[in-house]
Amino acid sequence: MVHVLSSRVLLRPTDPDRSRAFYGGTLGLEIAREFGTGPERGTVYFLGGGFLEVSGRSEEPPTPTLQLWLQVADVAAAHQELRAAGADILRPPVKEPWGLIEMWIADPDGHRLVLVQIPAEHPLRYRPGI
Repeated sequence: MVHVLSSRVLLRPTDPDRSRAFYGGTLGLEIAREFGTGPERGTVYFLGGGFLEVSGRSEEPPTPTLQLWLQVADVAAAHQELRAAGADILRPPVKEPWGLIEMWIADPDGHRLVLVQIPAEHPLRYRPGI
């Protein structure tokens, strides 16, 4: 059996400095670790229960199958902050039919990120009778 102790998403951006400005500045993710030197150095950000590593460089366009799901406490506040910071907002917050409040943004390479707020009454947070 594989016992996973930690995990991280590896992101190879087309412009590492621009991506670090987005994830560290615009999104405000805290740095967990940095390594290497130069423009392609690695930066690992805390990502809730995991990590996001921005390192290296890619000449390939982003894959549409990679999407990041980020749970936030207040998606409306995140929307205001990100809009003020100039983030590429693909869709403002909307309460989905499944009960989550979601908004979508894109990073500088076009990777899609969904910011999700889980309302207190949602089954992910509250299960009556338990």
